[in-house]
Amino acid sequence: MIAAEPGAGKTTRVPRAILLDPRFEGGEIVVLEPRRIAARMAAARVADELGEKVGERIGYTVRFDDVSGPRTRVKFVTEGILTRRLVAEPTLPRVRVIVLDELHERSLHADLALAMVRRLRLGARKDLAVIAMSATLDTERVAAFLDAEVVQVPGRAHRVEIEHLTSRDDRRLDEQVASACARSLREDPTGDVLVFLPGAGEIRRCEESVRPFAERGHADVVPLHGDLPPDAQDRAVRPGARRKIILSTNVAETSLTIDGVTTVIDSGLHRLAKHSPWSGLPVLELAPISQASAIQRAGRAGRTRDGRALRLYTKHDLEGRPRFDVPEIARVDLAETLLSLASLGVHDVASFPFFEAPSAASIEAAQVLLRRLRAIDEAGAITDDGRALLALPLHPRLGRIVLAARHDGLLREGALLAAVLSEREIRASHRTRFGDRAGPRVEAGTSDAIERLEALSAAESSGLSRSSLSSYDLDARGAQAAVRLRDQIVRSVERLRLGAPAYAPDPDVALCRAVLAGYPDRVGKRRKKGGSEIVLAGGGSVKLAETSVVRDAMLLACVEAEEARGGAICRIASAIEPEWLLELFPERVTDFRELRFDLDKERLELVTGLAYEGLPIDESRGDAAYEPGAPEALAKEALARDLGRFVDRDRLVQLRLRAQLARKADPTLPSFDEDAIRVALVAACAGRRSLAELEKADVLGTLEGSISHRDRARLDELAPTSVTLPGRKVPVTYEADRPPWIESRLQDFFGLSEGPRAGGAPIVLHLLAPNHNAVQVTTDLGGFWDRHYPAVRRELMRQYPRHNWPDDPRTATPRKPR
Repeated sequence: MIAAEPGAGKTTRVPRAILLDPRFEGGEIVVLEPRRIAARMAAARVADELGEKVGERIGYTVRFDDVSGPRTRVKFVTEGILTRRLVAEPTLPRVRVIVLDELHERSLHADLALAMVRRLRLGARKDLAVIAMSATLDTERVAAFLDAEVVQVPGRAHRVEIEHLTSRDDRRLDEQVASACARSLREDPTGDVLVFLPGAGEIRRCEESVRPFAERGHADVVPLHGDLPPDAQDRAVRPGARRKIILSTNVAETSLTIDGVTTVIDSGLHRLAKHSPWSGLPVLELAPISQASAIQRAGRAGRTRDGRALRLYTKHDLEGRPRFDVPEIARVDLAETLLSLASLGVHDVASFPFFEAPSAASIEAAQVLLRRLRAIDEAGAITDDGRALLALPLHPRLGRIVLAARHDGLLREGALLAAVLSEREIRASHRTRFGDRAGPRVEAGTSDAIERLEALSAAESSGLSRSSLSSYDLDARGAQAAVRLRDQIVRSVERLRLGAPAYAPDPDVALCRAVLAGYPDRVGKRRKKGGSEIVLAGGGSVKLAETSVVRDAMLLACVEAEEARGGAICRIASAIEPEWLLELFPERVTDFRELRFDLDKERLELVTGLAYEGLPIDESRGDAAYEPGAPEALAKEALARDLGRFVDRDRLVQLRLRAQLARKADPTLPSFDEDAIRVALVAACAGRRSLAELEKADVLGTLEGSISHRDRARLDELAPTSVTLPGRKVPVTYEADRPPWIESRLQDFFGLSEGPRAGGAPIVLHLLAPNHNAVQVTTDLGGFWDRHYPAVRRELMRQYPRHNWPDDPRTATPRKPR
């Protein structure tokens, strides 16, 4: 384990020293670098120091570029290259030494390579030498993991003066960078300026802001990031005729010395690799850098002479940041990693000796996906399909797309489709947009992915000329990278020697099916025809972007989505037909039979059909009236609305008050509570299909009819709905917190010695004059006849002389009812 300060020269000096060490003569030396530019530049530097050309004893292998030959002994490689080689050659028979450079960056491939190499050294290759190198990593832990010694190497960094902001700057990033660059050119008239920015988009924006005053100061503005071609990267890192302002991503943070840089301007931001829970593919998220990265960036200013670092953030901000970045193994998708381990016979990933083990949830999610892609079986063993996927330079999802397209005779189209999806964005307007500005509106189609494929294919037929790229809204670098990857994928598939492909009568259908094969867990359905809200199989929902061409299909695969205000937005979708799900994933399609309530029609329907992981994909509707559970379902909908639509509230109140009074004398009587109403509603819903039909039902009649004959008779006895007077039948009124009462004309009570009773107590009597005004309210009718009637009689006779007002009302005949 070599712990070397920045500037110690470990990246170039250590591989050269091993090459010249007779103990390792004849064996291959593999140097793992975190980035392509670092691998390429380091190889060039070591070869130059040995007086050779790259590709002789010193070479490199990165994506799309292999400069090595039969004499090559030191090979600088990027991390994915090494892990793929470990899978293809598990014992690395020709390799004598492995050097893991810049291990502190803790990429997923670096952690996997570290664990695989350790496992190899403990087994078949005890002679394999391993050297891990870092400037900021916890060296003691790594040394203990590898059972290795720690060698401390002092660096040769010059003094760097560090300056922080005194307070937060709320201006746009390009304005902050422009101000800092202008100041640097004024205060240091000789040195180059290195600006650390999060990504290529910010570099382009800052380039526009910096270039005007850079020209006035006779300085060149040059970008530096991983998507640039090698000649453009060389222009950024090699001395030029004029001083330079280098706008770089974190590719310049480690493993790379840029001569002439005396000032570093650090935005304090980077794009952090994570994985999208939607696509399962890597995504880059804007985030603050760690303290370790800040140290690395500042050190770039003191590699060749004294310098300074201008940090566009406060010291307090820096002190609140984590010491190190969270390792990728804790934040990215593990599907490809687990597939690599499965190829080596590792089924129990939890017991695999990682330097830091991933979470159980991450392992489970990756295994579930690999099973769905048919890359591993239920026991975790790799399948034939899994081995084919592993041979492709793609995430297993995209590899599945390629194999599915190849099965239908569309290898080149499927390879280009996967290449397009592997690029973050090939459309020029979207690659360079700032804010939410969308690109040109396109016609409706079946797939956003295929729309990009067709645009790139059309541009390629014109030689990827500038005019054709502009016409199809394509970014030149992204388009060229996709075409190169397409060719690499085709070569990889052809080496597999698979069986003869079938014939696809409709290429668009075959490619849409291929997309589905890669995204079987991202099936969604529009909530309503023409709508943008998509309900996903397994739960959740997503909104389809306005820029999507998939405007008609009810079923679709959500290939890529991102979180936004108000929920997730699906940026790339592809249409699906229900029969494809039956053909490709019959084990995940089930029959269903369910009751569904139509909110618009307020009608219960029987819906039968097929569902994909709970998401209906084909259905028909029928009569639900006599379906088991239909009354309960319709009653539930009724209870969720105004109960007054289905029940006379006044009548219900009277019934409950009667029951309340009667239960004082007989507690066994029913109370007619909410549960009873619910039961009565269910009974009334039997044989009915809609709330309109339920409105016509006598729910309270059903409720009253549901009690026993004895209880009904007892209720009528203790709390009658009406009482019969000599002159007429009168309804009884029940009110909360008041005794029951009746009202009728005084003459109706002639012939009675006492009033009617309810609940064992006298009913309150409202005795009315012929004009319906009360002349007395009493519960003691006999007492009223004796004490008050004579006076009331005299007054009534004066007012109503035509009426009969007998001397003895107890024996009088009541008036005849009209």
